[in-house]
Amino acid sequence: MENNPDKRKIDPAKMQALRSLPVEIKQALTREEVDAFLHDEVWPDSLREKLKDYFVDEN
Repeated sequence: MENNPDKRKIDPAKMQALRSLPVEIKQALTREEVDAFLHDEVWPDSLREKLKDYFVDEN
């Protein structure tokens, strides 16, 4: 098995959240946006815009 430092461990909760999105939203996401969704704390504006209706306000 290849040891690739670019392959970061995926949080199962984030993967479940991604899978629970409507098909049309998932199809609209680019590979970079999916990677950001799963791994980054700060998302690109394009991803935030596509998912704005799914944010939960924790305040």
